[in-house]
Amino acid sequence: MASLMEALKAALKPPAGEATVAAAIGLPRAALAQARTEAEASPQAAQQRTHAPPVVEELELELLLEATFQLYGHDFRGYERNPLRHKLEAVKQQLEVGTLSALQDRVLHDPAAAAALLRGLYVAPSLMFDDPQEAALLRMSLGVCLYGAALPRVWLADCAGAQQAWTMAILLEQEQLGARTEIYATVASDEQLAEAQQASLPLDRLTELQGNYARSGGSGRLLDYFEVDGNRAVLLPELRSRITWAQYNLVTDSSFNEFQLIVCRRAMDGYGPALRQRVLRLLHDSLAPFGMLALDRPLDQEDELAPLYQPVFPQQPWYKRTA
Repeated sequence: MASLMEALKAALKPPAGEATVAAAIGLPRAALAQARTEAEASPQAAQQRTHAPPVVEELELELLLEATFQLYGHDFRGYERNPLRHKLEAVKQQLEVGTLSALQDRVLHDPAAAAALLRGLYVAPSLMFDDPQEAALLRMSLGVCLYGAALPRVWLADCAGAQQAWTMAILLEQEQLGARTEIYATVASDEQLAEAQQASLPLDRLTELQGNYARSGGSGRLLDYFEVDGNRAVLLPELRSRITWAQYNLVTDSSFNEFQLIVCRRAMDGYGPALRQRVLRLLHDSLAPFGMLALDRPLDQEDELAPLYQPVFPQQPWYKRTA
């Protein structure tokens, strides 16, 4: 079957080619004609459309995903469709477009719209210590999986912004592991990377986050781990220096190092089955023997890699690699 990108190119040719394009992607010719008509409509007309036939919406979605991959290299084609549609609806509202075709037009021609799309589909930034249970489990896990390594490495895969990495740096410092542990924090887009590297906090927000810190088991003042400049705060330089930031795509890139701890708890919830298995294999290939893997949900019994792991905590998707 011809690729959707080939179909998109063909659809931009004169109308005489419609029958061929429709046949190539398995759609009725009338549905393809309707999709083109709506894609070429004015933004005002697009915003007036409240609901398109399912076959048209499906075509719009697949063309948008293919175009985003072909032009920008970000591959969402293996994501579950229902949660993806929900996120795209929020992006449409933000950009004030009425259809996925109109959104595609903006994304293809407006870098700011493309950046908004990626922000809407990738992991949203988190707050420091926003998950007290996760922080508590990390406090119990860091010594177990890192003390025995000569040069321990932690990978925050698809990191939820600077504050997730800062949380890890503070926890490592409190466990007396900070000085010799390297944190690799990877994000999917260049914009996310720039935001994380330049991040700072309003001083009053840091005061609010003290509550998260205390609920996660932290003692003392969170402010002690920050330097203050005016009304902004940023993690202390000696802690920031232990974080290596990089742009990295879990969906398309390959293993790049070996880690004693991999945390990937926020990125995989929208993955389809095949994509999830592909990323689980990538994480396995990147995890040192007897290393620890923190996931978003438990491994399924039918997962190919499940026999190679044993649970660390009851009822939690935290695993130790055994083979």
